[in-house]
Amino acid sequence: MATIKLPFGREQLTVTVPDERLAGVLVSKAHDYQPKKSEVELVKEAMEHPIHSKRLRELVKGKENIVMIASDHTRPVPSRVFAPAIMEEIKEGNPKAELTILIATGFHRPTTREELIYKFGEEFVNRGDVHFIVHKSHDYEDMVELGTLPSGGKLLINKVAAEADLLISEGFIEPHFFAGFSGGRKSVLPGVASAVTVMENHCSAFIDSPYARTGILDGNPIHKDMIYAAEKAKLAFIINVVLDADKKVIAAYAGHFNEAHREGCKFVDKLSSVKAVPANIIISTNGGYPLDQNIYQSVKSMTAAEATCKEGGVIIIASDCCDGHGGQSLYDTFASGEDTKTIMKRFLDTPMKDTMPDQWEAQILCRILMKYRVILVTNAPEEMVKNMQMDYAKTVEEAIEKADAYLGREKEPITVIPDGVSVIVRQ
Repeated sequence: MATIKLPFGREQLTVTVPDERLAGVLVSKAHDYQPKKSEVELVKEAMEHPIHSKRLRELVKGKENIVMIASDHTRPVPSRVFAPAIMEEIKEGNPKAELTILIATGFHRPTTREELIYKFGEEFVNRGDVHFIVHKSHDYEDMVELGTLPSGGKLLINKVAAEADLLISEGFIEPHFFAGFSGGRKSVLPGVASAVTVMENHCSAFIDSPYARTGILDGNPIHKDMIYAAEKAKLAFIINVVLDADKKVIAAYAGHFNEAHREGCKFVDKLSSVKAVPANIIISTNGGYPLDQNIYQSVKSMTAAEATCKEGGVIIIASDCCDGHGGQSLYDTFASGEDTKTIMKRFLDTPMKDTMPDQWEAQILCRILMKYRVILVTNAPEEMVKNMQMDYAKTVEEAIEKADAYLGREKEPITVIPDGVSVIVRQ
């Protein structure tokens, strides 16, 4: 029997799979990577040797309005670990500098003060020379227009970012299910962009593109828009980290928003790429808290399972979902009672300018539901899960029993992906 631990909320679930049923376990090599330096040392070293850029302490000289875009409560970036080091670098170049941190909520709900303290630490949040502003994508009076995206959509971003004397960002790089990789340029779009801009960039035609997939940047139309947005916003410097399974920093990249990001993506690709092990039952997770707070976010791990599940098979996702569905329009799409073919046709027929909130997440979930049975092991209400056209299970063991019953045979091989958002499944 193989015993496998699955991150679930702030805890772990344990599942045992008979040896004869275990087809494979797909794990990112990042989980075993052992850096030779501490988290803070890695970040400081990256800032001391920026890629295609001057050091941050040089860039801040003479700048009064310094703004740093930072990820929100849905991202596991351990800002409390390295934000003080970033501030130290800024003070070295400009002792009188004050920093505004603009929280990149993208299309998510606003981050609370409690979540800011959890992310940055109470001492840092209470610093007199650091000020926090939470981006709200639907507050259109807070946006400024910076032109037209390559796709034809309007580029509207938060005026706090647009009016900065120096715009920088912190974040992390991991595989992303339609942007290729997170981090870098993504801090601007969707991070601090208007809801209008996010929806046009996440239109159905782009989501349907075969290049809008995990681990792909070249040819990805969503990435192309994001690069343009970062350039127009004058994103001058990034500090991006790579994390292991315990959300510890194992590598850091600083410098030019695209060049430094690309180097980080190469590292992540090398560690995260795993060869598909096709099976009719795939078990995966969304990596635990904070990534599995809702069903909306949990669609990400389904795409890793999708990449190795045989068509007509069963995908089992263990995801806490303490915040429920995470998107009312996502919920309503599937709770309407329409079948998935009808839903997908409506998405593909929707023009860019008419993209609806959360349509992209719903489109990807719909794509998966059209090919696979999805069973969600979760603390979300059973009725909610079923209304969203998925099956519900209290435990992974119960989900396996349901999968066996659905497939009509026992001892079907199972592939396990303990952390579905950390891998790039290659054929």
